[in-house]
This record gives sequence, structure tokens and C-alpha cells, in this order.
Amino acid sequence: MAGDILGIGISGLLAYQRSLATAGHNITNVNTEGYSRQRVDLATRPAIFSGDGYVGTGVSVENVRRMYDGFLTTQVRNSTASFNQSDYLHTLVSRIDNLLADPQAGLTPALQGFFNGVQGVANAPGSLSARQVLLSESTTLVDRFHYLDARFSELGNSINVDIGNVVKEINSFAQGIASANQDIALATGSFSGAPPNDLIDKRDALIVELSKRIAVTSIPQDDGSINIFIGNGQALVSGYRAQSLSEVQNQFDPSRIDVGYKVGASVVNVTDQLNGGKLGGMLDFRKNILDESRKLLGNIAIGLSDTFNDQHKLGQDINGQLGSDFFTVPAIQVQPRVLNSGSGLVTASLVNPDAVTTSDYRLTYGGGNTYTLQRLSDNQTFPINTGGTSPYTTEEFDGFSLQLTAGAAVNDSFLIRPAYSAAQNIGLSIKDPKNIAAAAPIRTSTAISNTGSGAISPGIVNSPNNRVSLQFTSATTYNVTDITTGVSLAQNLPYVSGNNIQFNGWTAQVSGAVVAGDKFYIDKAVTTADTANVGVGAISPATVNPPDPNLRDTVTITFNNPPTTFNVAGATTGSPVAVIPYVNGQAISFNGWTVKLTGAPAAGDVFTVGANTNGVADNRNALLLSQFQTQRTLNNGTATYQDAYGQLVASVGTQTHQAKISRDVQEVLKNQAIESRDSLSGVNLDEEAADLVRLQQAYQAAAQVISVSDTLFQTLLGAVRR
Repeated sequence: MAGDILGIGISGLLAYQRSLATAGHNITNVNTEGYSRQRVDLATRPAIFSGDGYVGTGVSVENVRRMYDGFLTTQVRNSTASFNQSDYLHTLVSRIDNLLADPQAGLTPALQGFFNGVQGVANAPGSLSARQVLLSESTTLVDRFHYLDARFSELGNSINVDIGNVVKEINSFAQGIASANQDIALATGSFSGAPPNDLIDKRDALIVELSKRIAVTSIPQDDGSINIFIGNGQALVSGYRAQSLSEVQNQFDPSRIDVGYKVGASVVNVTDQLNGGKLGGMLDFRKNILDESRKLLGNIAIGLSDTFNDQHKLGQDINGQLGSDFFTVPAIQVQPRVLNSGSGLVTASLVNPDAVTTSDYRLTYGGGNTYTLQRLSDNQTFPINTGGTSPYTTEEFDGFSLQLTAGAAVNDSFLIRPAYSAAQNIGLSIKDPKNIAAAAPIRTSTAISNTGSGAISPGIVNSPNNRVSLQFTSATTYNVTDITTGVSLAQNLPYVSGNNIQFNGWTAQVSGAVVAGDKFYIDKAVTTADTANVGVGAISPATVNPPDPNLRDTVTITFNNPPTTFNVAGATTGSPVAVIPYVNGQAISFNGWTVKLTGAPAAGDVFTVGANTNGVADNRNALLLSQFQTQRTLNNGTATYQDAYGQLVASVGTQTHQAKISRDVQEVLKNQAIESRDSLSGVNLDEEAADLVRLQQAYQAAAQVISVSDTLFQTLLGAVRR
């Protein structure tokens, strides 16, 4: 019996010794990151049957168990990935917000200074100093576009560096997890399946660190290892093997670093599939904020340069020459895919800046005469058939057209980016202040010999952007109406299929059989046929070269007797020219200009429209240019230049605020997840101290059992000796 008591006492002594050691291990690791507290599970030893029944044999250590919950641990990983994505996104977007909203570095002061310069020329059109100030302010405005775009570019380069660094960190942690998997599997197999708790804690800590860089999904395996997946199911860790991510160049933009994943012998670009963590934050920022902000700024550059140029070309400079481009209109960026094998070329031309969006487009050659244009913002596709013509000019898509040259191989692709680099490429075309077209190129006059009270307005130059209709009155005649101004440009013109039709500085051709009532439209150089047309006539794309080539020819308007009609002499563009009914205040248009006749002219009264000779002090075009500061010329006529920039600033400001809210929310969720996990897995010193007292007492009691056993044994020996 003494021997049984001794064995029982020894079993208790060993069990509580192990329990005390485990409690001490918990206490000493109270500040160890990722440590999960451990508990010793005790079990009764199998009882031995005796004649009087089953007799207990003591206690054994069944397991040293981690206090762990897989669901809580997964919550910590997921919330950590979400918080780090939101936190890094907020850090990055705040940089753009501070840049754009800066009252000194933003675009607003440069725009204000530019239009102050325009107004200065309008106030003193003959002043070379005022003109020089305008050129100086124009240079400042262009430089500000370049400065802001350069800051965007620098952020993009910074993202490239960060992607490379984070990819290296992800690979390092993946390798560490794979190595830990091997150690855990070996330890588990070597010790009868008992889990190596501290190794598992180390691996869990590595996974949490990995989730700070990228969102992960984990699946435990039977041997104790764990598989890690990222993105859309790409295996990052499989058992003892880690799959490395890599830096790859974007197929369309070699300056842009993406993330690659090796599949077999090839590397697949998985950038768009990754999320979470620091990497997810920077990819989200680059795609949805940095790129969009850069393109919105580019849209302003396109709209400003194109609309200002259009009006400037309708003016006359101090030397009496017609105006030219004031700004260099940014070219639309077309980037061929680096894997293209054909020799086909693609260029893009701006047609209507109002219709340009911030989306990018992908053009893919499908073989034969077919291409497909895909708008990447919504994935809408537009089929293109060249009909075998090369080079082939497409119709207008969202404000631009494409010129396709044969030679592409099947599946060759091109990325079209209308606004992406526009702010970088805008420039100043005018270098000489004398070339600023402040005056109007036409001048009206009233003959001194006139006896009536009739008057003629100063006149305006018709814009090539006006919406004009061609309405067929028969199969062989048509009328031309400027819908924007409501003025008739021509009536009953003879129709010859394929002949040039020229008004307001544009040229187009209508060909094929038409019927009375058919209509065609020219609107900002975009030509369309009315959907109700019955004939088979078609209209070509328009070419624009404003103003009308006959704009400054001398045209005389002479009133007949009685002065209810008048004749026009010297006009090349416009009709009719004889016996035109006079309506007080009604506008008439010839040679690309429009004037109004008012009052009561007398028979024989003459009015003249001609070149504005020596119009140095004329400010009419400068006044029209100054009106662009408040005119809603962008975003389909809904925003001024300043409004458009304000919308960009507001958009980035809103995204910054949303990113901060998201970061704060994710931080709360992460902390709650950590608290929930630590309530189960964390070490509580008070609890461990109480356990030490309890276990010490149990250890002492077990030692007392051994002592009692020894006393009994000695008593038995003494009895035998007697």
C-alpha cells in the first residue's frame, strides 16, 4: 500500500511541477508579442482493480494546451489587414489633399493671375507691357500645371519604391511561415502529436505581421502546417514551400511597377487582385485617387487650352494677323503593349474636350478589319471596322477619335489615356506679346452718305464649335442653320454628292442619295446624321481650320428701293445674296461672321463689313477671352475652369475625410479583435499569481503524500525487524 501511495504522490509531484513551470512560463512571457498563455491539462491515471474494487493510481499530464481560438485569431488578422490598408491610404491621400488645397501651390492663384492678365489686355489692348504681363501669368499657369503633375508623378514613383519594399517583406514573412511550418510538423511528429505551442505562437505572429502588408486567408493542414493564400486564391505558402511575389513592369507603362505571381514558367500580373494591408492601401491609392486626380487635372488642362485656343484663333493680333493657338493642346497618350508583335500604329486626336472623361481605354486588334475599344471605367465596348482602309479615322468616342494604321497582329493592344499626361504636356505657344489676338478681325462701318437711321452692330466671328444643321429641302437642295445662334447661314444651296460644305471654319462632305427632310449636324467638329433620316446619305467627319477663309473679304450691304429688302455683294459663303427681306434686329451671317441691322435704313444706304485694319486699340476678342473665367465651358457646360479645379479639390478632400473615418473605424475594430483574443489568450498576472499559490499548495500536498508513504514504509520495516 505504501508503494501505491508513493507512486500516487510522485505522479502528483511531477504533474504540479509541470503546472508550476507552465505558470512561470506564462508569467515570464507576459510582454512577449503574440504569446498565447498555456494551461496544463491533467487526467486521472487508469485505476487498478483489486478485490475491493478499483483503486486510483494518481494523476498524469495529458497535454500542455494553448489558450487559442481560431475565429478570434482570424478576426485579428483580417482587422489588422483592413486597418493597415486604411491607415496607409489616409497617409497618402492626405499628401494630395494638402498639395491641391494649398492656397499658394494650388492651381487657383495661378488661374486668377492668368485672367487678371487677360483683363489687363482687355483694358489696354495696345499696351505691350499689359501683353507681357499676360504672357508672364500664362507661363506661371502652365508651370503650375507642370508642378502639380510633377508632384503626382513623384508620388507614383514613391509608390513604385514602396511596392518593391513591401513585396520583399511579404516574401520574407512567407519564407518564415514556411520554415515555421516545417519545424512545427517535425516537432509534432517527433513527440507523439503534441503541438509545439511556442513555435505555433511564433508562426501566428508571423502571419499577423504578414497581414499588415497584405490580406491573407489561412487553411490548417493535418501535419500541423498552415497554407496561406492571397488575392483571388493565389497560394503564398503551401506546406514547407513559399511562393515569392515579384516586381514587374506594367505592360503598357514601363515606368509603373506592378506585382507579379509566378505560375509555372511565367509571371502573371496580379496587381488588381490584391487587397488589404499596406500593399492594398498603396494600390488602392494609386488606382482610385492618384490616377484619377492626375486625370481630372489633365481634363482641366485640355479644356482650358482647347477652349481658349478656339476663341483666340478667332481674333487678330497687334500686327493685323489672325490669332493662332495660345496654348499647346496636350496630345492624347497612346501606349502600345510591350508584348505587341505587329507593326500597326495608333494615334488619337482630340475632337471635343467637353466630352473627354477621366477613363482610360484599351484598343485590341481582333484580326481582319476589326478592332474593339473598351472603356475601362465601365468596361463598355465599341466595335470598330476599318473596312480595309489604312490609315483609318474612327468616329468620335468620348471626345476623341483614333487613327489606325495597318500592320497590327491579332491581340495587339494599345492603352489610350486622353487626360492622364495632359497637365504635364500643356504648353504656351505664344512667345511674342504682339501675337496676342486681342482684337476682332472684322470691322463694320456705315457709309457717310447714308440718310436713314439704320445701324449695323460691330459683328462677331462665328465659332467652329457652334452646332449647325444641314436640312435638305429636296433631293438636290439644302439649308444651313447655325443652331447655337439661331442664324440662317445659307438657303437652297445646290447639293452635289461628295462636294465640300464649308461654314464657320469647318469642312465636311455629304454623299449619297438624300430626300427632303433629311438632316445632318456638325457640333464641335463631330458630325452626325439625324436618326429620322429616310435617305441613304452619309456625312463625313469634319475637318476644322477656323476661321472662314473669306472672313476678312469686304462685303457690302445695300438697301433697295423701297428699303424693305437689301442685297449683299462680295460674300463668298452664305445665301441668298439678293433681295433679302429686312427685319429690324434680325442677325445675318456671311463669310463666317454675324451682324445685326437695326433702325430704319433708307433706300441706297450702304453698310460694310471688312478687315479690321489697324485695329490696335480693339479689345473685342480680349473681352470674349476674359469671359472664360466665369463661363461654364467644361464638363459638358456645367463648370468653369475654377469650378472644375474646385471639384477636384473637393473630391480629394472628401476622399481624405472618408479615409480618416475608415481608418478610425478599422482601428477600433482591430483593437476590439485584439482585446477579444487577448481575453482568452493573453496572460493575466493576477490569475497566474493565484494559480501559483494553488499549484504550490497542491505540490506541497503531493510531497506530503510522499512523506506519509515513507513513514508508513518505515513503520512496516520496523515491524518486520521485531
